[in-house]
Amino acid sequence: MPLFHDTALPAAPRQRRRETPDDASATLKDKALEIHRRLCGVYECPIPYFHSLDPLSELISSLLSHRTRNADSGRAFKALRARWPDWAAVEEADVAEIEETIRGVTWPELKAPRIKAVLSAVRERVGALSLDVLETMSVDEARGWLEAIPGIGPKTSAAVLSFSTLRMPALPVDSHHHRVAQRTGLIGPKVDVGPSHAVLRAQLPADWSAQALYDNHEILMLHGQRVCFHRSPACGRCVLLDICPTGQARGAKPERA
Repeated sequence: MPLFHDTALPAAPRQRRRETPDDASATLKDKALEIHRRLCGVYECPIPYFHSLDPLSELISSLLSHRTRNADSGRAFKALRARWPDWAAVEEADVAEIEETIRGVTWPELKAPRIKAVLSAVRERVGALSLDVLETMSVDEARGWLEAIPGIGPKTSAAVLSFSTLRMPALPVDSHHHRVAQRTGLIGPKVDVGPSHAVLRAQLPADWSAQALYDNHEILMLHGQRVCFHRSPACGRCVLLDICPTGQARGAKPERA
């Protein structure tokens, strides 16, 4: 699972200027599709879903993963499931006990009360600890419903819809995905992760399936993890080098096979 960057935890800085997704140029749409085509060839689409959690469990998993390594957030999620029989028991648990259970994640002192608050908000709005209500909504409606809960931003809402058993066509953007999109010029250098969700989704076909959008997220994320590193990107072995302004500006040359 990717590293998630969402609003809050801690308080997010003031967002920079937003780009509007409504007028995604034909050039950028073509480029987004070419990037998708090339990376799918490298990472072998379609990519299997990494797990099949119910929507509420996926929500908790996503909250734990904010700014946390996958292995650490995965262990914390399993620890919660092992210590309490269900999410109702977690909702009633002492914050200190939850914090101790998830201590391996980043900011457990913030995430423990956040998890309790989100569970309580779901119960208050639905009347039960379930997010099955999202099945009856469109993607936009479901994301709006989730993001109305304090602490849930665009990355988490998209992850819940895409990664959970809902399998809805939403596009999450994690830090790796975002970095590749910026370096290739799909989004500008001042577009933060949150606003990038709408911009990048608008560049892809409106009728794409949940699997296609999941593939798009996964291949850009994988490329960021394996080639387009935060420091010292391996531009010489990047299949996007000839269409990447960042790689070209660095003077990178294709590596010989």
